[in-house]
Amino acid sequence: MRFASLGSGSEGNALLISAGEGANRTTVMLDCGFGIKEAERRLARLGLSPTDLHGILVTHEHQDHVGGVFKFARRHGTPVWLTHGTAQAVGSDRRGVSYTICRDAHPVVIGALEILPYTVPHDAREPVQFVLGDGVSRLGVLTDAGHATPHLIAALGGCDALMLECNHDRDMLANSVYPTSLKVRIGGAYGHLSNHTSADILAAIDRSRLRIVVGAHLSTQNNTPALAHEAISRVIGAAGTSIMIACQQDGFEWVDIAP
Repeated sequence: MRFASLGSGSEGNALLISAGEGANRTTVMLDCGFGIKEAERRLARLGLSPTDLHGILVTHEHQDHVGGVFKFARRHGTPVWLTHGTAQAVGSDRRGVSYTICRDAHPVVIGALEILPYTVPHDAREPVQFVLGDGVSRLGVLTDAGHATPHLIAALGGCDALMLECNHDRDMLANSVYPTSLKVRIGGAYGHLSNHTSADILAAIDRSRLRIVVGAHLSTQNNTPALAHEAISRVIGAAGTSIMIACQQDGFEWVDIAP
């Protein structure tokens, strides 16, 4: 199994996950916050065309995650999976798209991938994140959550790779030019994960198989890659787990999750 990012941040998010070989290879896109042409350009950069995708998984209705999903899906006939709450929130945007409702703790099988949606605390209608596996390796994804819950800690345990939101540094956010209301939203219980909270989540999960951690969804105004890396490394230490940081412009290239 392998994964790659088209971009990660408040200006647009999309993650690719691929498993299987040859004609049996399955590739899905998790969210698409980019316009059609930009998504196609970023896919090509990673050696894919839209017809290579077997589905799009949607976490929630915020535009940096769902903004390009339905236009892309209509143009290319790509099926979409999303929760009932998200479907209600996007309303008529889903018209003309083949979609399937998914829900917390009910696995979804798409080709070679088994996908587990799990609920997260975020200011959206029915937000979920996902753990994806191919029977050998597991990738956990956690972005757009305001705080840790026992449910998400359990869901992410035993993963081989983890894409983990490190949205902001608390001091940088507090001293930023953002209006107070926005600071409260971002740093609140249904906002985004700080470096500190992400490190606490990382410390709490079962890391016995963890070999790759990717810091994701960094704020360009209220965080730096160095601060996110430092927060992760304080937990990981010298345990042999590699640390990467995803960026808004370039995301990151394909990463293999070796068994």
